[in-house]
Parts: sequence; structure tokens; C-alpha cells
Amino acid sequence: MLLKTFRWSFAVTALGLALGVWYGGWTAFGVIAILAVLEISLSFDNAVVNAGILKRMSAFWQKIFLTVGVLIAVFGMRLAFPVVIVAVTAKKNPIDAVDLALTDKDRYQQLVTDAHPSIAAFGGMFLLMIFLDFIFEDRDIKWLGWLERPLAKLGKVDMLSVCIALIVLLITSFTFAAHAHQHGGAHADKAQTVLVSGIAGLITYMIVGGLSGFFENRLEAEEERERESDRSAVVLAGQAAFFMFLYLEVLDASFSFDGVIGAFAITNDIVLMALGLGIGAMYVRSLTVYLVRQGTLDDYVYLEHGAHYAIGALAVILMVTIQYQINEVITGLVGVILIGWSFWSSVRRNRALAEEEGAAEPVDTAKVP
Repeated sequence: MLLKTFRWSFAVTALGLALGVWYGGWTAFGVIAILAVLEISLSFDNAVVNAGILKRMSAFWQKIFLTVGVLIAVFGMRLAFPVVIVAVTAKKNPIDAVDLALTDKDRYQQLVTDAHPSIAAFGGMFLLMIFLDFIFEDRDIKWLGWLERPLAKLGKVDMLSVCIALIVLLITSFTFAAHAHQHGGAHADKAQTVLVSGIAGLITYMIVGGLSGFFENRLEAEEERERESDRSAVVLAGQAAFFMFLYLEVLDASFSFDGVIGAFAITNDIVLMALGLGIGAMYVRSLTVYLVRQGTLDDYVYLEHGAHYAIGALAVILMVTIQYQINEVITGLVGVILIGWSFWSSVRRNRALAEEEGAAEPVDTAKVP
């Protein structure tokens, strides 16, 4: 199962490293390997959250996620996205942006760095909404009960997550604007961009998540009533799966922001960046499918909680990085610690349940000497 699920990741790794050696020698080989590890460490929580969504999809859509989806993730987010940023911020056409990325790497890096506030605002708001909707929902299984029980009660207030997200965005944009004015106003014009980008992230979440939930609810209703024909049910399943797939792609894009920006701390070569982050993205995809097929989330019930808390932490970090710089190592460690903690809590829960079941089993007195 392990080799079958990760075979394409292994193949892409071998191909990517070989291309790196051909492109820039053994130095490029090392840079690509480091970038791949960076991407995996920063996106492990992404795999856990994706698995929670993907397990509700058919094997066909799981394959689409691993094939078409990975092409979008690698070529769309890890290669095309930085180029689009430069094209928009520098008001260049895509061809000139690619030429700039290949010929003037320092200038290219500077343009992407300048666009970071708007990128962080969009991704931060999208991820923050995912976290808020998760913690405000009343769940049968609670990890941190002392925190999740009162939050679930608060979640009964309509649109509370949207209100909190907008308050966070307003505070962030006003703080950024005030800081810019105190330091000569060099970035004062970007405060409005941060606000608009954050609202765009919020709208994107509501549209994509809303459509996905709409079709999923309709599918469940049709399955319960069984009034529709088999064909219409299949079509509806396809609609629901498509929007869930679209939701996964936007989610992956939001997670990849910190990886793309963090990669510039290692290299500003767009080719090496695409190869390294692409290899890492492939492993994240394979890990997602592996978690689904192994039923890991069902066995370790707190993993999904830990991943969503990691999402919340990443959202806060992205919003903070609009004004302050935070080392990527800290970003990665926060996610790893939260998921590791939730995994260990799941293990302890399983042991406790096993002990309770063992103690509850009746003793066969006929076998007792």
C-alpha cells in the first residue's frame, strides 16, 4: 500500500533531482532537496485536512486529485503563481515576467516580496475562516473539551466566524497603515490592498465552501429520500465532488503561500523553486491519499482537530507577517507540534478505550481453575 500510493512521488523525486543536476549541478540537487523537505514540513497539516475532505469522495475523484490536482498544485501555485504576482505588481505581461524571473532573479524576488502583504491577507483570511468554522461547530468528539465546549455554544450565533474574521482583518489593515505612516508612509498605499485582498479571501472561502456544502447537502438529501433516478444521483454526486475538488485546490493554494514565500529564503531561482516545491507538493498529495485509504483519521480521531488548530496558527502567522517577519522554521514547527500533540492524544485515547473494553469483558468462570 505504501509503495503503491507513493510510487508517483518517488518517480517525480528522481526526475526532479535529475533535472536539477542537469540544470545546476550538485548544488542545485541540494537546494531542491531542501525545498522539498521545507514544503513537506510546512504542508503536513494540509495533508491531514485534505484527507478529512477527500475521504468523502469517490476513488475516481481521489485519482483526479492526484493527477489533475497535482498539476494545478505544481505548475499553478509553485511555478505560475509567483510569475503572476510579478506580472500584476510590476504591471508586466506574463512573458516579460518569466524573462525577469530567469534573467534578473534579485529584482524578481523583490517584486514577490513586495506583494507579500496582499498574498498573506488573502491566504490568512481563507485559512482563518476554515479554522473558525471548525471550532464553532459542535462535535461529538472533542479534543480540548475545556475550550471546544464553550466555543461550540458561541458557534450557535449566526455569522459569528465571518464577523470575527472581518474584525481581525480590520485590525490588521489599520495597524499596518498606522505603522506605515509612522515610518514615512512607504507602504501606506498597501494598507488598502491588504483590506481588499483579505475580503477577497473571505469571499473566495464563502463561495467555494458554500457551493461545495450546497451540493453535498443536496446529495445527502437525495440519497435519503431515494426519489431521484440513479442517473441524476450520479450527476449530483459529480457536482458535489467537483466543488469539493475545487475547494481542495483553493485550500492547497492558501497553504502553499508560506512555502512559496519561504522558498525565497533559500533560492530566488524559479526553476529550482518549482522543482523543489513541486516534489514536496507531490508527497503531500500522496500522503493525503494514504491517510484516507489507511483510515488513519478514523483511528486517530484527534488528528483532524490538531490540523485545524495548525491552520488557525498558520492564519495568524500569515496575518502577522504582513507587518513583521517570522522565520519559516517557526511556522513549520508550530504545525508539527500541534499535529504531534493531537496524534499522541489519540494514541492515549485508544489505549484508554482498549483498557475499558478489556475490563468490561465478562470472565468465563468455566475456564477459571
